[in-house]
Amino acid sequence: MEPNLVQFKKGVLELCVLALLSRTDSYGYDIASRLSDAIDMGEGTIYPLMRRMQKDGLVSTYFVESSSGPPRKYYTLTETGRRSLEAQRTAWVTFTQAVSTILAPVAKGDTPAHAKDRTGTRNAAAPTTDTTGHSPLTVQKPFRNTQP
Repeated sequence: MEPNLVQFKKGVLELCVLALLSRTDSYGYDIASRLSDAIDMGEGTIYPLMRRMQKDGLVSTYFVESSSGPPRKYYTLTETGRRSLEAQRTAWVTFTQAVSTILAPVAKGDTPAHAKDRTGTRNAAAPTTDTTGHSPLTVQKPFRNTQP
């Protein structure tokens, strides 16, 4: 797996767990299975996260008898967990929209979205592609000969 993809997944794991628990209480293996199906996240990463989330007061636990073995430890969101979910969800949406804007291809001759003001017209202060074909993110430094 690509190293960046692993980091992306680790970065959103807590948010995903909070979102799953906002729908229904669940036990560790079920959370791990659902995350594995959705984002291919391994079971080994879930349990340390669940312990930390419990320590941080984002989730609480209770036990339910199981017909197929020992009682299962169920996780439920606390009020702190619900507030954290909403804050993280808002931050995630804002962040992913910004990244999507940066990653979106710009057709030749179009003004990039970041170079437009709220009315949709070109912002005069925004950088543009110059006649040399360099993007606004390109930094050109003149070459200086430092030899005497």
